[in-house]
Amino acid sequence: MTETNAPESVEQRRERLVAAAIEAAGADDFGADTWREGLDIYLASLAESARLNEIGVGVADDGIVGDLATRLRIEAWRKEHPAVAEQEIRQPIIIVGQPRTGTTILLDLMAQDPANRAPLSWEVERPVPAPRTATYTTDPRIAEAQAQFDLVDSFIPGFASFHELGAELAQEDVRIFTSDFKSMQHSLQFEVPAYNRWLLHEADMTQAYAWHRRFLQHLQSEHHSERWLLKSPAHLWALPELMKEYPDAIVIQNHRDPLKVIASLSALGASLREMTTDHFEVTRLAAQYSEDILLGLDRALEARASGVFGGGQVLDVRYQDIRHDLIGAIGRIYDQLGWDLSAQTEARMRAFLAAHPGDQSGSLKRYTFADTGLDEGELRERARAYQEYFDVESEPLD
Repeated sequence: MTETNAPESVEQRRERLVAAAIEAAGADDFGADTWREGLDIYLASLAESARLNEIGVGVADDGIVGDLATRLRIEAWRKEHPAVAEQEIRQPIIIVGQPRTGTTILLDLMAQDPANRAPLSWEVERPVPAPRTATYTTDPRIAEAQAQFDLVDSFIPGFASFHELGAELAQEDVRIFTSDFKSMQHSLQFEVPAYNRWLLHEADMTQAYAWHRRFLQHLQSEHHSERWLLKSPAHLWALPELMKEYPDAIVIQNHRDPLKVIASLSALGASLREMTTDHFEVTRLAAQYSEDILLGLDRALEARASGVFGGGQVLDVRYQDIRHDLIGAIGRIYDQLGWDLSAQTEARMRAFLAAHPGDQSGSLKRYTFADTGLDEGELRERARAYQEYFDVESEPLD
């Protein structure tokens, strides 16, 4: 007798989700086949270790279908509008660094400069049709995306205060990579260690950056600005591939005590995983993050030693500086870049800062470093070379 309730194989699940994406997008051409390996490894890792509850399965499946449908829609639009392929990406400004180091607020404030074109959340989530200048602030997709973000706080109370979400806020590049299934967002959201190992040690990130360029070409094809302003901590793990794709890029690298980062990031990851699994342990999460963060710092040091950056292509920003005088730190960045920080732009930055005060104490469950189960002395020694090279102070661990 045929088993009617047998669990789906990876292949069956992939084909079901691919079919759903094709139906949703009304197109079936994914372009280059670079997404398939990552999706299969991701699906296998979800089945092996994520231990998703009913909500988690729905979140994972919906995310995969959405990412595949986005890819299909962009490729279909590109076929219909061949001039998109002629778009040039010139000297993007790319903010990198460990998570929880101030990269988001730096992106948000620099995005207040009209010369800087940061991808906004609504256009990353709903990129087709290509955003147009005439309707950039009135596009109905803004309200659609905002309604979706508003639901997050009902599922994860306090999350939006801990990490603000908004349709018209700048979005980080890690979201773009999900449509090529080479994104650290997947291993932040779910416990997928096999996928995470593949992503950090085996995945061909040149493919991911080729897709990244196609995505940016699409977004700017009908809404231009002087330059792209981009941000993702994930670039830290793939700096050679980033600079190969964008050899004229200017990189701004944020720095903070990595042990403080691990505890803070554990709180962010915990808020996501506690909703999607009934088998969550913060110690496993912290163990993964400690390995990943330290690997990223090693790669940052390797990039400096191997000459990945040309003269003047990388600027360093320390958390202790932006913590005390954020606008002043941005002024120094502008000075180094040879830009003029006009009074009007500075006023826009200050207004944004007043309207978006950022992470509020007590807004979300926190974990102390002791809660992570990690050895402070061992990790401090492991991070010593990074902290000494970049003059990063050690912060009190509570």
